[in-house]
Amino acid sequence: MTERNEVVFVDGVRTPFGRAGEKGMYWGTRADDLVVKAMVGLLERNPQLPRERVDEVAIAATTQQGDQGLTLGRTAALLAGLPRSVPGFAIDRMCAGAMTSVTAVAGGIAFGAYDVAIAGGVEHMGHHPMGFDADPNPRFVAERLVGSDALVMGATAERIHDRFPRLTKERADRFAMRSQHKAAAAYEAGQIQPDLVPVATRSPEGWGLATRDEVMRPETTLEGLASLRTPFRPHGNVTAGNAAGLNDGATASLIASEQAAEALGLPVKMRLVGFGFAGVEPEVMGIGPVPSTEKALVKAGLTIDDIDLFELNEAFAVQVLSLLDHFGIDDEDPRVNMWGGAIAFGHPLASSGVRLMIQLARQFEQHPEARFGLTAMCVGLGQGGSVIWENPHFDPKAKKKAAKKSNAARAKKEAGR
Repeated sequence: MTERNEVVFVDGVRTPFGRAGEKGMYWGTRADDLVVKAMVGLLERNPQLPRERVDEVAIAATTQQGDQGLTLGRTAALLAGLPRSVPGFAIDRMCAGAMTSVTAVAGGIAFGAYDVAIAGGVEHMGHHPMGFDADPNPRFVAERLVGSDALVMGATAERIHDRFPRLTKERADRFAMRSQHKAAAAYEAGQIQPDLVPVATRSPEGWGLATRDEVMRPETTLEGLASLRTPFRPHGNVTAGNAAGLNDGATASLIASEQAAEALGLPVKMRLVGFGFAGVEPEVMGIGPVPSTEKALVKAGLTIDDIDLFELNEAFAVQVLSLLDHFGIDDEDPRVNMWGGAIAFGHPLASSGVRLMIQLARQFEQHPEARFGLTAMCVGLGQGGSVIWENPHFDPKAKKKAAKKSNAARAKKEAGR
């Protein structure tokens, strides 16, 4: 029996994320064209990769119909100009679609079936609202297998507030405001733009070019968030301000064996350490990343204290807060979503997992003191997904220096109390 191949994240890109609906910048753009644009941009950034060396294309979408159906991995491969010998398939794990695309091809690479694969996702929620035209089996409700509103994500988020009263609306609003401010600061510092692929857009006014995320609100204040209505429950906690919106967008990544990456002259931005998926009550689906992270940590032989950087999908602020509280991490811990998250950038469901990886990979480059990072997200119908990555740029000396600086700052803060 051969040893497992090491799996690496070579590179990743995404389209700017747009607002879903007729007023959004992608209303006149096809879903498959979005993911093809991301794939072409990815391949153009890595010209040293012979196109025939791509062994598989895995593309996720939640609502697989119309221009978001027809075995997206295969059709996108053909439209992106890959050789006809390159196969492809489609995946659906709702919000964790792209994340599952990555872990699926990673398994094939680890086993030796593939050397290089493209994994990503797309969601055009303007054309294909989540669950549109789905026909859930009546047994789910008739036999009380799940609550009648288990597919209403906002309602499931409200239940997290119910279950953990310490997760207040004020905490959720404050977290959401910081997400907006951190995203704006990251844009100002040029941290996000290098991994965005511009997309030509079409509207009644003519042609345009999407170059940045459409839904950011850097002007967000606590006062403004406090005034928003709570659409899922009278006098509730979840609002449009402390949750991700309905969005359109696509992501694509190159995943390879470390040996193949070295042979082909491809960069290694992250090494895959381990991953885990877990199920929870569908009615409280936002707590899913807690057991999936625990599972991934056990499989990797690590603890939460080993994680130096966190990229957590902000479907709802309270969902992230539930994970932070569970692991004893402060709401304002600088290791968490340092450039903001889905509340600011947007959350085109099946594409978001790779966005988390893209941001973590770039942060690894800038933080040699960070050895391990976590990408994690909740998933509709009661699931969570977590992937642990290792920084190839890790420098133990930098980690010791950072720890010394952190301890000094902590001591100074304690002395000032």
